[in-house]
Parts: sequence; structure tokens; C-alpha cells
Amino acid sequence: MIANEQLRSTDILSREKILSDYRLAYESRQVSLLGRRDVMGGRAKFGIFGDGKELAQLAAARAFNRGDFRSGYYRDQTFVAALGELRWTEFFAQLYAHTDLEAEPNTAGRSMNGHFATRWLDEQGLWRNQTELYNSVCDIAPTAGQIPRSLGLAYASKLFRNNPDLADLTNFSHNGNEIVFATIGDASTSQGMFWETMNAAGVLQVPLLMSVWDDGYGISVPVEYQTVKGSISKALAGFQRDGNDKGIEIFTVKGWDYVGLFETYQQAAHICREEHVPVLVHVQELTQPQGHSSSGSHERYKSKDRLDWETEHDCNRMFRQWILENGYASDDELEAIETDAKKSAKQARIEAWSAYQASMKVDFEESLDLLQQAARHNPKSAELMAIREELRKTVTPIRRDSVAAIRKALRLIRTDAGPARQRLKAWLERTNAENNDRFSSHLYSESPDSPMRVEAVSPTFSDDSPALDGYLILQRYFDSLFTRDPRVVALGEDVGKIGDVNQGFAGLQEKFGEIRITDTGIRETTIIGQGIGMSMRGLRPIVEIQYFDYVYYTLATLTDDLATLLYRTKGGQKAPLIIRTRGHRLEGIWHSGSPMGTMLSSLRGLHILVPRNMVQAAGFYNTLIKGDDPALLIESLNGYRLKELLPNNLNDFCVPLGVPDILRPGSDVTVVTYGSMCRIVMEAAGQLAQMGIGVEVIDVQTLLPFDVHHSIIDSIKKTSRVLFADEDVPGGASAYMMQQVVECQNAYRYLDSAPRTLSAKPHRPPYGSDGDYFSKPNVDDVIETVYALMSEAEPDRFPPI
Repeated sequence: MIANEQLRSTDILSREKILSDYRLAYESRQVSLLGRRDVMGGRAKFGIFGDGKELAQLAAARAFNRGDFRSGYYRDQTFVAALGELRWTEFFAQLYAHTDLEAEPNTAGRSMNGHFATRWLDEQGLWRNQTELYNSVCDIAPTAGQIPRSLGLAYASKLFRNNPDLADLTNFSHNGNEIVFATIGDASTSQGMFWETMNAAGVLQVPLLMSVWDDGYGISVPVEYQTVKGSISKALAGFQRDGNDKGIEIFTVKGWDYVGLFETYQQAAHICREEHVPVLVHVQELTQPQGHSSSGSHERYKSKDRLDWETEHDCNRMFRQWILENGYASDDELEAIETDAKKSAKQARIEAWSAYQASMKVDFEESLDLLQQAARHNPKSAELMAIREELRKTVTPIRRDSVAAIRKALRLIRTDAGPARQRLKAWLERTNAENNDRFSSHLYSESPDSPMRVEAVSPTFSDDSPALDGYLILQRYFDSLFTRDPRVVALGEDVGKIGDVNQGFAGLQEKFGEIRITDTGIRETTIIGQGIGMSMRGLRPIVEIQYFDYVYYTLATLTDDLATLLYRTKGGQKAPLIIRTRGHRLEGIWHSGSPMGTMLSSLRGLHILVPRNMVQAAGFYNTLIKGDDPALLIESLNGYRLKELLPNNLNDFCVPLGVPDILRPGSDVTVVTYGSMCRIVMEAAGQLAQMGIGVEVIDVQTLLPFDVHHSIIDSIKKTSRVLFADEDVPGGASAYMMQQVVECQNAYRYLDSAPRTLSAKPHRPPYGSDGDYFSKPNVDDVIETVYALMSEAEPDRFPPI
């Protein structure tokens, strides 16, 4: 290595700072080594570490300011530690899955190691001042999954800088000066999420600083199989800005070049922060000394020459050599730093392991005592003591061991009536409640701002309330919403200039400007990512997926990132994004618009709202804006031209979540449905009434949550028969609704006939009106299905058709 005698950033690269950085890089390497040892020794389930990336991450961290954001990669341990946001005890606590937030504040043991998160929310779930924090968005494991949201985080800075109406939101931004540090491994740049984001960032000109950690491999696959020209910076050369065209700035730097890294990141951050230009920093010639993860060894796929090269070019080794060559420290001084760093890493590991074990010790010892008490004077004493002994001999017991032993004992003495059994049950009830908090809480907001706490306000009408097309109802609603709340922005394909394909935003871009209502390219994944990032920064975006079927383009980002955010941070982060789309009853294989079962299976953590008309949709938007959970709202595509009365209190009425609406009372059969099917069922119910059958029609209104007060059971108690109808494929949302009512509400107790579902065919509808009629439930299908239920019960009165 050539000694560098002239350091331009002498204020940053002082001797004190250099040696502090060396210590941190060395400590980080030691905790990686110790972490892998813990996995191999059985203390942890899995490990993935940041070894080989230490120097680049130190340089990036030195350019990171309070209020900035990291949307990163699960190897960023040195980066986060350099910001002062990660203690090594916390690193090990996460490796062990310690569920105590005091020990593991990132995810409370819910994510595997290397997933870091700043707690933006206080104990109540309310926003803290982000501008005072070094912000890390909670990492996710799916490759490139962290990238779409980085676009939105950076776009928020653009909005804060260019929209003066947001100047009062000083807890979220200081004039848009915050930049976003996204990090990704070089192999993951092959993912479409990365390319879509870089293209959008260049178009939007946002302060996104994208670091690519390039160690030459994606697990075992070398870069020449991953990236055209074997280099992401060369592949993206066409994105480079020049004097005439906007684009991105591209830097390349060696991952072992301490001075080069610092200068590169200082320059990159300056461009991002001052000019709001996206920057790619391609960090080359990195190494991965322990291989990809604890699951395997890189010796299996790297040649001896490559392994020798990696040993020679290890960034910590090169850093040490540079320090010595430039006279910043002697070999003895560095050895002293290394010895002390090893001790610190080992001590952190010891403390974290001890704290992890201590957190379970009380329950473990209590369970042993209770089992011994239960065995006294019990005819099954020997079996109970055997359970106890098996538990006592458990090596490094965890919570499940104690719980499983108590449950086994309770099954054994299930007929006992004595106090010992009651003590075991009480212990189990207490620990189950505590473990529910540890492992299952915060799927949805538990804050005072939860949309579940928003009180219902009914729409009001007067004799002169006008009847308007549904799209005009939405136009008036969105006009009012954007007038009264500057945090609200809308974006999507065709949302701006033409006012969306169904005119719900018609004329509003002209009134509120492109900064508020924005057209996007055809890029659904980053539309969602843009919305996620903005909503993480105190804004209230409504992002549009033009048609419901297109949600599949976004599904990975929705399910892996947005739906899990609150849960995987145990209430530490939130993103109250509203996703607007339209579906139901449109014709064609790719525009049928009812993939509800997929949403229900994938999006727990979001609310799924299915309003039957545009007035109900407006009421839901009011509820969501007052709340702090993310939601997917599907408007009825064939309802925009139907007349509805305009409520007098359009701006204020709120439709509660999880509360079904009885559209028509009846005493013979209950039909449970939602969305566009409501009109079909209501028409069928009218014809059935003429046949002497009273149908009670229930619109569930929301699928997540579903009937939180269990009101549907009251209808079934009256009718004794139920049909669940929707447009999804068989076994989709109709089966979900049946499970919720028949199982969760115990409706089977009151049924005189088998519960039925009516759904679409198991294929997508072909094009044309006949395709719709023969593929999705229609009025005739509803009539004949309900009639068949009554015919089975009273064949004389209702002979088979």
C-alpha cells in the first residue's frame, strides 16, 4: 500500500479518530467471530455478520448526520455501531433472541441478528423527534427488500424542502436536509427492486446515497454471473448525470482504502444533501472472511488464489498496515488496542448471555417448584417427577421447555381437583399472557392513535342532499382532505394530470400542485416504497395501485416490509400508509380484481377495507387519516358512475373498522358479503322476497379486521342459515369469512343447514360480459343458492327448481 502523506480531511482523520476507528473495526470483527462461534456451539440458531465491510461502513457513518436515515443491509453492524446506536451486548442479545427491549431494543428478539432499528416511537406508540436521532429503518432479510422504501424516505426530504406548508413538521425534518443511506450487497443489485429504485431516484432527483458492498459473490455465485460487465457501476453508467441531463452521480472506491473511503463518502453526502442528487457508491474489493453466513463455508466455492487474495486485502489488515506506514501508531500501540478490543467483545458476549439466561431463570425455577409440589401425595407422582427431571436436565433451557413441561403435567393430572393443578394452570395462564406480549403483540397499532380507537360518526343527509356520481363524491372528499391537511400527498400512475383513470382526483393537481398530487412511472413496487418511506417520516401519503390485480407487483414489499414493520420492531416503528386501488367485476384475466385470499394470507399487519360505494370509502379514508396503521382500500370499480347522496358531513363522518353493516333485515337466511357483491346480493334478496324468502344481507365492510364485536352471530341465531358470498376464487375470502364466523363465533351451534360459500370459478374470468357472467357469482347464482338452502329445509314449501 502506498502511504498517504496528505490527508485533506484532517479534522476528521485525526490520530485520535483514526485509532478510535481502528478499535471499532477490530471490535466489530471480534464480535463477528464470536457470534459465529456461538452459532456453531448451539447458543444461537443462525448468524450473519458484517466482517470484511468494517472500513467502508465506518466511512459512511462519519458522513451520517442526526436526522439522516439508513435503509440497510443485514451486514451493517459496524455502520450502526459507529453511529453509537448499537452496543455489542445488544448485538449478542439479538443473536440469542432475547425478548427484553432493554437488552435488545431493535426488534425485541423477533428478528435474527443484523436487523437494526431506531425506536422512533415512545412507549405509547407516538412519534419521537426524528431529527434528533440517527435513524435506522428496521432491516429485513429478503434481498433488496430494503431498497424500495429508501426511495420514499429520500423523496420525503424533497417534499420537506420544496413544500413550505410542511415547515412546521420540525420533528421530522429540517428543511429537507436529511439524506438516506441505503446499503445493499452487490449480488442483490440483480433484483428488480434495485433497478426500479435507481431509475426512479434519478427521475425524481432525491437525496438517496446508495452503497453497494461488493465482495465479488452472491453466496457461491461470482459477480460475472450476477451483473453485466461484472460491475454495477459500469452497468449503471448510462444513469450518470452530465451537463445536459439529470441522473445520478457514481463513485467507485476500494473497500480497503481508508482515506479514499472517507473522501468519497464526504463528497457523496455533500452532493446528496446540498443538491438533492442521488449517488451510487460502489465499494469494490471487499471481502467476507467468514463466508456468507453460519450455514456454510466459503472454502467450498472460492479458489485458493481467491482466498489468499482476500486474506491479503482484508480491510482491517490493510487499515492496520496503513496506520503503521503513516506513523499514526506503533505496533505495540495497535496490539494494546487489539487486546483491549478482544476483551470488550468477550465481555459483551458474557454479559449478554448471562442476561439472556437470567431473563428466563425465574419461570424455569418456578416451573420446577410447581412440578415438585404437584407430585407430592399424588398418585401419579412418579410420572410428574419424571417430567420435572427431564426439565431439570435441559441444557440451556428456554421458555418453551418450562411451558411444555407444565402443559404435559396438566394433561397428566387433568382429572385432579386439588390446589396443585390450579397453581399449574395459574402459572400457565400468566406465562401465556407474557409470552403473547413477547412474541405476538403489536401486529397492529396499540397507540392512542390506533384507527381502531376512532369513534364512528354516521353520515348525515338532508332533503336537499344532491345525488352525485360516485367519482364526484370522491373528488369533493379529496379536495377537502388536501385543503385541511398539508401532510397528505397522493401519487400513482395517472393520478395527477388526468385525475386518475376514474376521475377521483380530477382537477386537484392543478389546484394543489404537483408537489402534492404526483404522477409516477409504471413502477408499482417503488410506488409502494415511496409511500412507505414518506409515511415513516410523518407524512400521510395515499398511493395508488391503478387496478387491484397490479398489487401482485408490490406484494413482496407489502408483505415483507410494510405488513411486518410494527410487529418486527415490537411497536418501535410504524408506517401509516394508505394504499388506494380499485377492483371487482371488471372483465378479463388480468383485470378481474378480486384476489382477496392472497391479500388476507399475505398482509396481516395491514387493514383491508372493502367499501361497497364511494360514500363508505370516504368514511374509511377519514378513519384511516385519524389513525396510524397502514391499510389497503379497494374501491368498487363499477361504482364510480352510480349515483349516491352526498353527506352533509363528508369531511367528518367516520366508518369504524371491523363493524359490519346490515343492509337488509331478514329472518330466513343470512348472506355475508362485501364490496360490489353487496349490490348483487341486494338485488337477489329483492327477488327472493317475492318468492317468500327473507334474506338478511350483511356487508362486512372490512376483512381485516373482521367483525370485532361478533355481531354476525346474532343474525345467524335468528336465521339458522348462512351463505358467504364473494368474487374471490373458491377457498379464498369466502372460506376466510366462514372460518371467522363458524369457528371463531361458534355459529355452528345455531345452524340448521350446512354453511355455504358462493365464490367465483377457480380460474380468472375470461374477457367479455359472458366471461364475467359464467365466471363470477351473479344474481341468478345468489338466488338459486339461497333457494336451495330453503328447499333442503322446507321442500314442500320450496320445491327444487
